Amino acid sequence: MATTRIKYFALLASALIGLASVAFAQDSGPLVDLLVKKGIVNDQEAETLRAELARDASSAVVSTISGGKSTVGLSITGRIQVQYAGLGTQIDGQTANPVSTEHFFLRRVYLGAKATLGNGWTGNFNYDFAGSTFDAAFIQWRMDDTLAVDVGFRKVPFGLEEWYTSSGSLKAIERSPADRFFVESNNGRRLGAGSYRTGVFVGGKLPVGLFYNVAMTNPERDESAAGVVTTGSNATNKMSLWANLGFTNKIAESWTYTVSSSAGYLPDQGGPSNTGLGKGDNLTVYNAFIDVTNGALDVQAEYFGSDNQHGVSLTQDSKSKAFSVQTSYMIGNFEPVVRYTSVDSDHRGLSISDLIRSAPSGGTMNKLTELFLGCNYYFRGNDVKLQAGYIAGESKDTVIGGSAKANTQGVRSQLQVNF
Repeated sequence: MATTRIKYFALLASALIGLASVAFAQDSGPLVDLLVKKGIVNDQEAETLRAELARDASSAVVSTISGGKSTVGLSITGRIQVQYAGLGTQIDGQTANPVSTEHFFLRRVYLGAKATLGNGWTGNFNYDFAGSTFDAAFIQWRMDDTLAVDVGFRKVPFGLEEWYTSSGSLKAIERSPADRFFVESNNGRRLGAGSYRTGVFVGGKLPVGLFYNVAMTNPERDESAAGVVTTGSNATNKMSLWANLGFTNKIAESWTYTVSSSAGYLPDQGGPSNTGLGKGDNLTVYNAFIDVTNGALDVQAEYFGSDNQHGVSLTQDSKSKAFSVQTSYMIGNFEPVVRYTSVDSDHRGLSISDLIRSAPSGGTMNKLTELFLGCNYYFRGNDVKLQAGYIAGESKDTVIGGSAKANTQGVRSQLQVNF
């Protein structure tokens, strides 16, 4: 125990020394200005001196807290998100409805690091203390903007909100029910076709505005790098393939648009439930999106489709589909947001609690719609922002027929800090 404490104190001391070096470099600014004012150095010499002090401070930090001899740069990042959810669900014809959700909670507490080792090599990881999971852990070699190769644990190139948009930049607080049905873990209803995988990822951007990504990964969605199986099975032995192609362009100096399409092929990941994986039923998923901006205006539209062999039963396939449309407009520091989502499970089944985070379950239905009306206030851009919104969701049609319905209403809010 004493040895452990000594290591902790040594690490803390090293960090303080590094921070002191940075502080010295920052505090030396007025001194350099004074040297210019007294005529001891000219403006160009002052800029050179500032650059040398900053470089020396950075080198001191790297050499103090990094054990890698080749490390030439080290950056630390973090994100804290605190949410409140107040949501209730009512089921048609039922007098005793599920208990409502009224709760504060830590949505994300990220701490990450990126080490630059020169010649295009970097090491990257991000850990979520709120979920006790890795958010990324991979090694990258980057030639230039046109080619980068990642090996390790990260998200596959699939989805506007899931892959293309950081969780710190979401305008409607949570990702849409469409995204959640296709991407989040397979619980017998959701497809689990996206998000975190371990494998090899290749991508880049071309000067003409094109961007591309391909990947070969383990077929199972991993909530954590520690969850990857080591022995394999029929359900995990076949590699999944992912491909993405997109284009971004600017029109008339004010309009910018991005269009993208993606596909994923997941062998042995289909079937009627999450207990039937590895029995020869394959799953193929598709995604397309467009994001258009013009100054303060932003409009996004996203579509998902799938071909799930025996996705309903041993005699019935499922072709689930979904779409989401979102618009927002900046007015000073305020940003009103409206999003509408529709999900059709094609009789595979879904629940309100599957797709609207924190909502009580409304039973297994076939279709779901959600309307989100919210507003964001940016104190310091995405680095410090407050978000709040009203949610109205409805699921309907039992998977075996009928016209049952369930409704969810309530509010969600979030305070975020990035660093």
